[in-house]
Parts: sequence; C-alpha cells; structure tokens
Amino acid sequence: MMRIAVANQKGGVGKTTTAVNLATALAASGSRVLLLDLDPQGNASTGVGLAASERGLSSYELLRGDCTVEEAAVATSVPRLDLVPATIDLSGAEVELVGFDRRTHRLDMALSRASHRWDVCLIDCPPSLGLLTVNAFVAARQVLVPLQCEFFALEGLSQLLQTIERIRAGYNPGLTILGIVLTMHDRRNRLSDQVAEDVRSCLGGIVFDSVIPRNVRLSEAPSHGMPALIYDHRCAGSQAYMGLAREVIARLPKSVAAA
Repeated sequence: MMRIAVANQKGGVGKTTTAVNLATALAASGSRVLLLDLDPQGNASTGVGLAASERGLSSYELLRGDCTVEEAAVATSVPRLDLVPATIDLSGAEVELVGFDRRTHRLDMALSRASHRWDVCLIDCPPSLGLLTVNAFVAARQVLVPLQCEFFALEGLSQLLQTIERIRAGYNPGLTILGIVLTMHDRRNRLSDQVAEDVRSCLGGIVFDSVIPRNVRLSEAPSHGMPALIYDHRCAGSQAYMGLAREVIARLPKSVAAA
C-alpha cells in the first residue's frame, strides 16, 4: 500500500479538498483507496458524506492502538474508496501521545499491520506541524503539498520542506516529495500567475502541471456531503483533479500504478 501524506501547515489552501477529490479520482481509475482523516476538524470525513453522528471507531482509536485499520475503515458511497474518519477526540491526541512509546510511529505501526486490502492510502493532515503531522510523515512514503497561489503561502513552504528533511534525517529516510500542486488559482488575478511562475522557477519538475482553479462547485460539494467529482464531474475543478490524478499515477511506483 502506497502511503501519501497530503500536508501543508497553512490552513485554507485546499488540502482537504485535494485529499478528497484525489482519492475519488484514484478510486475511479481502479485503485483501491483508503482515505485516512487525521485532522480533528474531520472535514475529509464530512466531504465524503459521513456525518459526525455516524462516526464510530476513528483515527483517534487507531493512534491509541485500540483498533486496527480494518476495524476503523468504513465504506463510502464512492466505489473502491474507504475512509478512516476523524472525530473531535483527535484534538487531544497530541497531548495523550506524549506518554506513549514510540509516539512518532503510532500511525506507521498501525498501517504496517494493515492487510493488502488497499493500493493507496491518502492521509489528510491537520494544518499544523505538530505530532499528528509528524506521525503522518513517519508513516508516509511520499508527501503531496497543496500550495495556494498567494504570496503568504510561499513563506510557509520553506518551513514545511525543512520539516520533511528533518523527518528524513531522524525517522523516515525513505520519505520523498511526490509533488506540489498549485491550488485556488485565479486567472483574473495576475498575482496567481506570478506565484505559479515563482514556484516553478524554484522547484522545477516537482510541481505538477495540473493547476486547481478557484471554482464555485468545489466549494459547494462538501455541503452536499460528496466529492466535487461526484457532485459535478464536468466543472473546471473536477477536470483539474482528474488531470492531477493522472499525473500522480504516473509518478507512483510501477507496481502501484499497474494495480
């Protein structure tokens, strides 16, 4: 199972939207996908239609070791897409985990015991670089970074990349960056184009060609409890995420892409 952390310590950059719709697109392509919600806000869980009242075992119990991945995972309305939901209990996990052995490896240990039921696991990280995100980076094999096309988003990118390097040096030497996806691009705003040009000039081929536009349908879809690709697959945002999925598949190891 290829594990991909979707992370950015800055909130409001389209991280959860990217995780939900990329998971949907990968499932539509034939992969068996597990979406693991590691954000206490639980937006990814809501985004695939699982109401807070319907969530039983969650990523909180998974980190504590009270359940297995198979026990926590629930099927979604999207074929081949399963979800490990998040609840508000996860907000206290960072404090609780301090007292646990190998507190940075709790998620890695849980996923290592998972069966071969899924081809890809997408981990939706919280908008911070705390212990939950560190657990995701230790467990992941690759990191996908959504980057909003605004100036302030660039300031946090170097900090995120430094954190990834520290994780590589201290905990997970196999961790790599799958790519950076530019989000919330506004064609009417010259600044969006300038940020995109700056990122591409600095980071080159690591930046995906697909650019996610600002799109009303992307914003509406979560309120209906469904990914944008299900809500309106013809809209510009959905088309962009389908293009991103094709690029992600091309960058995955051949064994995973073939599956």
